[in-house]
Order: sequence, then C-alpha cells, then structure tokens
Amino acid sequence: MLRGMEHRAPLITPVLLAGCAIILVSFAIRSAFGVFQIPIQEEYGWLRSDFSLAIAIQNLAWGIGAPIFGAIAEKFSDRKAILLGILIYVFGLSLSAFATTPGQHNLLEMLVGFGIAGTGMGLILAIVGRASSDEHRSMALAIATAAGSAGQIVGPPVAEVLLQAIPLQSVFLVFAAAILATALVLPALKSAPKPAGGPAPEPMGAALTRALRDPSFTLIFLGFFSCGYQLGFITAHFPAFVTELCGPINPSGVLAGIGISTTSALGAVAISLIGLANIVGVLAAGWAGKRYLKKNLLAGVYFARTLVAAAFIMMPITPETVILFSLAMGSLWLATIPLTSGLIGQLYGLKYMGTLYGFVFLSHQIGSFLGVWLGGRLYDVYGDYTLVWWVGVGVGLFSAIVHLPIRERAQPIPA
Repeated sequence: MLRGMEHRAPLITPVLLAGCAIILVSFAIRSAFGVFQIPIQEEYGWLRSDFSLAIAIQNLAWGIGAPIFGAIAEKFSDRKAILLGILIYVFGLSLSAFATTPGQHNLLEMLVGFGIAGTGMGLILAIVGRASSDEHRSMALAIATAAGSAGQIVGPPVAEVLLQAIPLQSVFLVFAAAILATALVLPALKSAPKPAGGPAPEPMGAALTRALRDPSFTLIFLGFFSCGYQLGFITAHFPAFVTELCGPINPSGVLAGIGISTTSALGAVAISLIGLANIVGVLAAGWAGKRYLKKNLLAGVYFARTLVAAAFIMMPITPETVILFSLAMGSLWLATIPLTSGLIGQLYGLKYMGTLYGFVFLSHQIGSFLGVWLGGRLYDVYGDYTLVWWVGVGVGLFSAIVHLPIRERAQPIPA
C-alpha cells in the first residue's frame, strides 16, 4: 500500500517550486559577477587580480558556508536557515554598492558568499531531496538544478542592461532587493514530516564519521574539485576573455539573431547560452541518474568537459567558436550537481544529505577559489588566460578518473 502511494507521488510539489524560485534568483545574481569585472576595473582602476581575489573569496566563503547552513537546517529548520542566508546575502550586496577599495570588496564578497551558501544548491537540493519520493528524487534534483541554469540565462544579460542604464553601485542595490523578495516563497518550504516510531535516527556526528571514513566519500570530494575550478574560472573570467580576444563584431546571421553586436554583449550572452544548454544537460542527467550508475555518468561528464575545453583553447577564438563552446560546455555545466547530490543521498541517506553534500561542495568551492584567483593572477603575469585553461583540462581529466573506483550499487528502475 505504501509502495503504491509513493509511486503515485507527484513530481512537482510546492517545495520543489519554492526551491526553484530561490535558486533561480540566487544564481541569476551569482552568475552576473563576471560582467562587473571590466566596469569595476575602469571605475576604480583595480588590477584584474584584485577583482578576481574578491570573487575567489566569495566562492570559498560559499563553500565553507554550505555545510554550516546544511547543519543549521537539519538542527533547526530549513526555512530558518534559508532566511538567514537571504539576510546575509542582502547585507553583503547592499554594502558592496559602497565598496571602493579591494580590501572592502574582499570583506563584503565573503558575506555574499555565505549568503549564496544559504540560498544555493547545497541547501535547496537537500530540502528537495528529502521532500521527493524515491521514484522522482533524481529528476526533482535535476529540475532544481535547472532552475539555477535559468537564473544563469537571465542574470548576465540583465546585469549588462542595468550597467548601461544605471551606475554599477545601483546594480548591487537592485540585486539586493531581488534576493530579499525570495523570502516571500519561504512559507511553501515545509520540512518533510518525520516518521513516527521506528529506530532512533543516527546522530549527525556518527553519520559524518561514517562518511568521512569511507574511501568513496573521499573520491567524491576530490572529484568535485575540478567542477568548481572550471565553473569558477569561466563564470568570473569568460566575459572578459571573450571581450578582449574576439575583436570587433560585424553582426550577421545567427549573431544578429540573438542580439550580439559587441564583444561585451557576446561575453554576457555566452554565459547565458551556457545556462540555456545546461537546462537540457541537467534534465538529461536527472533522467539518466535513476537508470545508470551515477559514478559512471559523472566520469563521462568530466571527460567530456575535458575534451570540450581542450578543443576550444586549441581553435581560433571567434564569436562562432565562443557560441559553440558555450553550448557544448553548457550541456555539461551543472550536470554533475544532481548526480553528485543524488549519489550522496543514495550512499549515506537523506537525513544529513545537506551537511554531507556541503562538505563535498567545499571541495568544489576550493576549486572555484583557485580557478577565479589563478585566472586573474596569471592574467596579470602573462597577459592571457592560456595556462589557466590548460590547468582546467588537467583537473577535469583527474576527476573523470577518480570517480570510477567509487562503490555504488545499481538501483532498480521504477516501473
């Protein structure tokens, strides 16, 4: 009886819709920071490495905050944890409007990073995962991840339009108001009811110890590093990379059709195209995740990323190759997220999924820190991003390899 009722459980629930709304806005803002790089450099005369360090600190704070917010949600409540994240995010963005030195910006980006941790993938995916049936969990995680991609489609072009219309300081305030508005959907994020009776739940400390002693958890942790490195570098530096290397654009055909008339517009559109293609990629990953071994799918995604990045950097950089790269990399962009989070829930249970995923996500954000910071540092030293790209190719291949020994049992496919 219970099995039949679970089989008929809906895929789309209020928890999933509310989680998607929060992730969409949070990631729309998060993905737009790369568009600020050149305007801030021109406004304040900062070095490329100054801006890169601030965004790198944001990514590291995001990673450190992920297990903290996961633990807060599991100890107190999901809604309290998210509300705290929203308030910190708003505070960091609002004060960023008044930051004029790299030191001030570094401090405030730390706050923004903690705010993203409280409104981002790690926390929301754990909530969605706990509220979903076994049958629909993989696809529900994919839909929530796809909402982040939808935010990535919207964020950079909106930032580009706002920067043309109002001072960059005012753009930060607009973004702060947008993230504050997500508090309106919090009432829909009701925690899943705890089952009555049965054995006492495993203490959090025991669950963490069990996972940390498992070699498979270590391999997942190590493998997620390259995902962060590649995403952090591309999100923060790709718009500037495109703007500087593609030269003047004479829009025609497909370029004119999608509104590309300048290299700065191409940079913003490239990030949006990555997000657009990623919606297809994460939904495909969610579909495949309940039919095939997730570790093998993850190895395949990382290997495909390696090939795409290597091919792009070896080809001439033109508007056309930028678009092709954006679509190809976008189809793989966040496909790792539902697979990784689903694998953690499958191997270690759903009770502390947020905290455990948060620890793994810390590896992702250490990689992101290095991708963003090295991008700016090596650009200032060598005048281009070539070496940073090739490091990304190497770590992508590493991640493809380390996922293969993970011990994962096949799950029966729901009828």
